[in-house]
Order: sequence, then structure tokens, then C-alpha cells
Amino acid sequence: MQTINQIARFIFFQCLVRPLIFIVVGANVRHRERLPKVGPAILVANHNSHLDTLLLMSLFPRRVQNQLRPVAAADYFLKSRFLTWLSLQVIQIIPIKRSGTTQGGQRTNPLAEVSEVLKKNEIVIFFPEGTRGEPEKRIQFKSGIAALARVHPEVPVVPICLRGLGKVLPRGEALLVPFFCDVFVGDALRWTGTKESFMTLLSSKMDELESEGHQSEWT
Repeated sequence: MQTINQIARFIFFQCLVRPLIFIVVGANVRHRERLPKVGPAILVANHNSHLDTLLLMSLFPRRVQNQLRPVAAADYFLKSRFLTWLSLQVIQIIPIKRSGTTQGGQRTNPLAEVSEVLKKNEIVIFFPEGTRGEPEKRIQFKSGIAALARVHPEVPVVPICLRGLGKVLPRGEALLVPFFCDVFVGDALRWTGTKESFMTLLSSKMDELESEGHQSEWT
């Protein structure tokens, strides 16, 4: 028997999110076949809007959606009772503390729970910028993604470039602005042996996807 949370999740994604993303916004997905069919896997994307997570989750069939676990800031998404329920039970985020994480006087690993989720063969959604930036401007990725790849060298890391969502629902805005958006899915990569080489490879893959996005504007 389905639980209330499972029913709420079905209604939220099938009746609200999918129509919003694919009808109102009009998402255009390139190279969808590169998305992982099963976990474990890490989806890495640029971050301009709260819609980023919902769009990425909407790319997968219902049977896979239950495996999707977005990494999100605990201080933002757990600040009210309703938002906490929606975030944890419906969207199923992995909440992390962005600063001041200590236990017993020692600093703990903020990505420990993310690592545990990967061990359960689930698919993690990760935004290495750490925060929403200006529309269509990618800021330098933080090295937390390299730390995850080092601990899980066998797990594929799939780079994804999102374009347009920062204009649909930019940071600080509450109203949607109808605007077409594009999703460019890159080939999966894996741990390269060093943090520097991994971050360089990931950055170059994101650059390639952004370049493809710019080229598509003229075709």
C-alpha cells in the first residue's frame, strides 16, 4: 500500500512539476540517452534557479525518480515545518550544512551522508557551485565533487549544462517568467587520480556543453 508521502510525491511530480517543466517552460533536452539508467551515479550541473533540481528530476521515468537524491542546503530547505516535509519526504533531498559543521569539538564531513546514499546505489544530484549564481553565468566549481569522486572512483559523474532557468525563476524572485530552457547532458566521467586533474576535466566538459548551447542558438 502506498504511503501518504509516496502519493504526495506522485502528485507533486506528475501533476505539478512535469506540466510546469515541459509545457509551461518548454524544456528541450539534448543527449537524454546519456543519463544513467540506474544508480549509483552523480549528476553534476550548474545552478541558477530552484527549478534546476525539479527539472533534473523530471528527466527520469517514475521508476527511477525514487532513486534520485538532490543535495541541498539544510539552513534553507529545513527552515519551516512544511518546507522540511516537502524537502525530505517528497523531493527527498540530502540536507547538508554549508558551514560550521562540528561534532564533539571536531569538524565532520558534510558529504558523509551523500557518500552513504551512493553506497545504496542511488543517484545524487549535485551542484558544485554551492549556491545559485547569476543567470547564465557559471562560477568556479568547489572541490567537494572531487572528494566524492575520489571516495567512489567507480561511480560515473555525469556533467549537465542547464540554460534558461535562471531567467524563468532567477534568484530572489517568486514569479515565473515563461522562457524556453535547454538541457545538455554530457558523457560520464570518473575519478582521474588527482583533485586537480579531475576538476580540470570536469570544467572542460562543462565548457564543451556550454559551447554546444551557444551554437544551438544559431541553428
